[in-house]
Amino acid sequence: MLAALGFITVVAMLVLIMTKKASPLVALIGVPVITGIIACFFFVTDPEGAPGVIDFGKNFLSLGKMITGSSGIGSVAATGVMFIFSILFFGVLTDAGTFRPIIRVIIRIVGTDPVKIAIGTAILAMVVHLDGSGAVTFLICIPALLPLYDALKMKRTTLATIVALSAGTMNILPWGGPTIRAATALGFENVTEFFMPVLVPVLVGLAAVIAIAVFLGMREKKRLGPALTMNHKYEAPPLTEEEKALERPKLFWVNIILILAAIASLLFSGFAPAVVFMVFYVIATMINYPVVKDSKARVDAHAKSCLMMCSVLFAAGCFTGIMKGTGMITAMSQALVSIIPAGAAPFFPLIIGIIAMPASLLFDPDSFYYGVLPVLAETAAGFGIASASIGHAAILGQMTTGFPVSPLTASTFLLVGLAGIDLGEHQRKTIPWAWGVSIVMVIIAIITGGVTIG
Repeated sequence: MLAALGFITVVAMLVLIMTKKASPLVALIGVPVITGIIACFFFVTDPEGAPGVIDFGKNFLSLGKMITGSSGIGSVAATGVMFIFSILFFGVLTDAGTFRPIIRVIIRIVGTDPVKIAIGTAILAMVVHLDGSGAVTFLICIPALLPLYDALKMKRTTLATIVALSAGTMNILPWGGPTIRAATALGFENVTEFFMPVLVPVLVGLAAVIAIAVFLGMREKKRLGPALTMNHKYEAPPLTEEEKALERPKLFWVNIILILAAIASLLFSGFAPAVVFMVFYVIATMINYPVVKDSKARVDAHAKSCLMMCSVLFAAGCFTGIMKGTGMITAMSQALVSIIPAGAAPFFPLIIGIIAMPASLLFDPDSFYYGVLPVLAETAAGFGIASASIGHAAILGQMTTGFPVSPLTASTFLLVGLAGIDLGEHQRKTIPWAWGVSIVMVIIAIITGGVTIG
């Protein structure tokens, strides 16, 4: 019953968000609080008390600790700080007009052809995600490309989808979090050796992402019409008086150096992203707007974005904390294993490969790879199926192609927040493509032997 309550929680939350019956903030807090209270009343036993005895009063009070503890809000607190100062940092540089010359250069190179822009978006995101960090990828790609998409009136959801697909597929690399977790959970000491059987499927997956980018670019080109897409003499709209007052053209190269230094610090310094953006925000605002009144005005201008992103992030922490603390995630994993019929045993890896990407909406990476995957591998072993095959099938979707759409990862909210789009809309646009890429990789893995069935 606890597993059923967990599935009800996740489905209800997703339905409310994707149908826009409730905001992500309300759904991520309201639904798990209600089901968490039910769990505390009927299912959660006190491990320190008599076996099987439910102490509702004690469990109810522990609900607050689940929300604020290390599995809940505590796990996203540092990310929240990063969100605030990354928005302020890029906001200051945008206000100073740093990205306008970059837009003009890009337009001169690729024209105003959405197909070329979409392909460039995919390649850029793939290259940036070589470090394996979704947050860094989104922080670098979205602020740099968003002004171009806005200038050409391309959909922001198209930008978010292409970046998400690129980052998600690249997340399968040996130094990506899911692959490291899978290898560790299954007892493989050499992560690269564990990864190599799916190298070809990943390359095919990246090619599929490029193909999707071409399709989305062609669709944008058709929507916008030839008057804009073929106009290589595109001129940006004139600046308002306020924008002219904020612009700092003489500081362009200084601001570019700041951006490059921030990116280098994110990739190589070893400091947490929150620390990097705190420091670089201070430097950026002191250089561009040293007058206190101007500096405070820039904070006020971007306060709404900071509040929206961080509130949803902390709501996600509430959701995750309750799901873990009540044991719903563990119960869900056990239920999934128990319902697999014996006749389906030869196709066990294929089944896992197909459901891996949607499973990102149900399980965070630690819960799946350290909790669910070992159980699945043990079950498969009983049917004579190698654990490596189960692991390979899992990493082709679970929190790889699936991580940029999952409400259980902080970087998803960073992506939609930076792009300024609705989470439900992003999920509707991206999930079918992400699932498709995942299935393509699974099929290629079966053909090449990375995943074995039968």
